[in-house]
Amino acid sequence: MNILTQGNNALRGLPFFAFMTLIMLSTTVYAESDTPAYPFTAGSARFSIELGGGTAFNQNYSILGIGGGYFVADGIEVGLDVEEWLGNSPRIEQVSPQARVVLRWNGIVQPYLGAFYRRTLIEDYPGQNTIGARAGVYFLTGGNAYFGAGLAQEVHLNCDRTVYSSCSETYPELLFAVTF
Repeated sequence: MNILTQGNNALRGLPFFAFMTLIMLSTTVYAESDTPAYPFTAGSARFSIELGGGTAFNQNYSILGIGGGYFVADGIEVGLDVEEWLGNSPRIEQVSPQARVVLRWNGIVQPYLGAFYRRTLIEDYPGQNTIGARAGVYFLTGGNAYFGAGLAQEVHLNCDRTVYSSCSETYPELLFAVTF
């Protein structure tokens, strides 16, 4: 079992049900609008929040994160996300610069691909470096808001077996974001 696992519980129970309900409601509102907005245009900025769960050192954590990004061209975003793992010890923080490409399709579903680097700081342990890729879909909600669901694959570069039981992992990701 991986002792530092992100998002294992993210798709279970009430949070997943609530997320899917919001997607269905928002897509209904979007489908009824006359001129849907495309929030991934050059010059737009993103603000996002992340809520989830993870397991580290055989303990459960709640994950709270925020992120920001800037669309340097239509559908091409560079950004930075930060996370705090709460509820147990040792303290865990993550910082992740990243890039995403949103493929423009007609309709409410917009696929995306991305790459990231992650620096993980664990209290009383050396910092850990990770690189990864992600893919998924954004569900446009109308206006400048969207939900995202996808998968991420990451590889730990300096894989410390006292921290990680596996040097790579795959996990689900959920996102709510607005652009302005």
